Amino acid sequence: MRPWHWNLGILLILTGSWGLLWADDWPQWLGPQRDGIWREQGIIDKFPPEGLKARWRTPIGVGYAGPAVAQGRVYVMDLVPSNDLPESGFAKGARVTGQERVLCLDAASGKELWKHSYPVEYRISYAAGPRCTPSVDGERVYTLGAMGHLHCLEAATGRVVWSKDFLKDYAASLPTWGFAAHPLLDGNKLICLVGGRKNQLVVAFDKRTGQELWSAESCSGDFGYCPPMIYTFAGRRQLIIWHSRAVLGLDPETGRRLWRVDWEVRAALTAPTPRQIEGDKLFLTSFYNGSTLLRVGADQAEILWQSKAKGERPNQTTDLSAIMPTPVVQGAYIYGVCSYGELRCLEWATGKRIWMTMKATRGRYTPAKVAEEEEPANNERWSNAFLIPHGDRCFLFNEQGELILARLSPQGYQEIGRTVLLEPTNRMAGRKVVWSHPAFADKCIFVRNDQEIACFSLAAP
Repeated sequence: MRPWHWNLGILLILTGSWGLLWADDWPQWLGPQRDGIWREQGIIDKFPPEGLKARWRTPIGVGYAGPAVAQGRVYVMDLVPSNDLPESGFAKGARVTGQERVLCLDAASGKELWKHSYPVEYRISYAAGPRCTPSVDGERVYTLGAMGHLHCLEAATGRVVWSKDFLKDYAASLPTWGFAAHPLLDGNKLICLVGGRKNQLVVAFDKRTGQELWSAESCSGDFGYCPPMIYTFAGRRQLIIWHSRAVLGLDPETGRRLWRVDWEVRAALTAPTPRQIEGDKLFLTSFYNGSTLLRVGADQAEILWQSKAKGERPNQTTDLSAIMPTPVVQGAYIYGVCSYGELRCLEWATGKRIWMTMKATRGRYTPAKVAEEEEPANNERWSNAFLIPHGDRCFLFNEQGELILARLSPQGYQEIGRTVLLEPTNRMAGRKVVWSHPAFADKCIFVRNDQEIACFSLAAP
């Protein structure tokens, strides 16, 4: 019998390197476990003085959709518009036509392997491309466009296996900011926030055929943007649906309602992903309404505390009023970006604010006079950074295209370093921003703006 290390050596030859042998994928929204945590080992402790050098850069169209990375391939959505984009995200009556696309790239080189495109006409605010990260499941990839086009594609070729049109097939309401709730793969199901009428707000499709398995719940008007999530509470797997009027716990196998907590959310801004805490708690945060903490049982839920925020302005918020980024839970504390770019630390049990800083969302394009102030300026509304924990540190990708490495603790924000990855290109917020969540896979970060997608190695030397 050959020694174990001989067999391992053969395996290394076949795979090419240690890095590939132990490489992780980022196959869906918030990564392998849909929790936003990066678990790969062998990652740098600090950025090199000269910054990170791109392994590759590939041209791309406009979009807010972050990439997914699986089995050596990168999947990302974009829009190639055929007319000019509106200057403002709130332009009234704007119509943007063009081709919405799904791109598949080689993760090592950025070379295009295939693309699938279809015509669209955007009738939404912030009409600068699709919002949802693709979901990769073995031989298939699932994508959802801004106008409700759902596709199941062959991961290797881009061939359409099946598709749905939420507006036509379900008479769905068109959300103000387009369809943005990342679909959820669960067993043989693909669960989507469809927004259809007559108990078709949430629909579970057979992921292989597209056949409807069940549908449930209703919500008139703009139903919101929150991705479906499955957590286990009191020993029972529960599908968490947060729409503009309530938070729901459903049986993921049937769609049967287990509990409901009413919560009217202004402007349907239910975007940040809900977070489970300590087994029986659920934390949610919204731009206008602030935060709430629920205690969830097998068939009921109750409010433990709810925000006393009186508006969106920094002096009106009391806890966390996030518009996009998913908060991070560490021990007894939760960290997230508030309404005007304030990175805040809260004691999650009470909602008490421990500290705040503007350093994470500010950067090279922040005016000097603004950077000198501790409080946010008016034009920093919606300033953003995505938080991705890695061990005892956190990577933060901010809207100015900068990657930050920092430690977050109750004692404060400790920045280890930052480096520039991309230029902010989207102008619809009144300043140039990049608002797409990165992917972390193969010891690399994959990021995109409205002009290019790029890959940078974060492997330790």
